[in-house]
Amino acid sequence: MDRAPTDRDLHVIRWQIDRAPRGVVAIARDCPHGYPQVTVNRPLHRYDTSFELFPTLFWLTCPYLVREVGKLEARGLVKRFEERLARDLALREGYLRAHEAYRRERFSRLSSEERSFLMRVGAREAAETGIAGLRNFSRVKCLHAQLAHYLARGENPIGGEVARLLTALHCSDRLCDRALVELESNQGWAL
Repeated sequence: MDRAPTDRDLHVIRWQIDRAPRGVVAIARDCPHGYPQVTVNRPLHRYDTSFELFPTLFWLTCPYLVREVGKLEARGLVKRFEERLARDLALREGYLRAHEAYRRERFSRLSSEERSFLMRVGAREAAETGIAGLRNFSRVKCLHAQLAHYLARGENPIGGEVARLLTALHCSDRLCDRALVELESNQGWAL
């Protein structure tokens, strides 16, 4: 169940990703230590004279998971998943359903005014892409995004396999405690 982010969450996320978070509308999953692991993000950011479509609705923020998934990617797991999709019908069908669910949820988070805006500027199609902005669903892009979707919604077979390949789904050393130490030592720190 998603929950609204608190100021504490936003501070921890800033520490986790080493920059100010943008467009976080919810926390989709916390680790057992009580820190955000996956955020839900606004799909559209509008500025005075421009806009940005954010293809990643679910963002993996946990530094431990980011590091561990990076190791899997470095071992060539993305390519191996793509090879499996080409020959494993059940995996491919589940993966297509995951993309469709992702696409529908991202699009549902746009207001009617935002949808109209995207139509006017010819960018509606970009808001209807799959996981991590993919258009070609025989490809696997970013295992971090696959895992984030799985942890947030449980309906991504590749993200589920990534989760099973990991030793754990959270750190054992409470890594994000450091963010709170920083907050306590810098009481005037602004989000």
